[in-house]
Amino acid sequence: MNALNYRLLLVHSKLDAEVRREHKRRFPDALRLLRLKKLRLAIKDRMYRLAFVRQTGAA
Repeated sequence: MNALNYRLLLVHSKLDAEVRREHKRRFPDALRLLRLKKLRLAIKDRMYRLAFVRQTGAA
């Protein structure tokens, strides 16, 4: 695992924790949840693309 993958994994984990924390609030902020989930998905997509490029050797 290279440094970029590790950093993306850390960011994804932090965003996941923030999403869980927001869900546990008495009145979760829907806009904050939407923003956090979009960021988390963008990080996950980037991690997938990096893994796919590394696996296939595609540019």
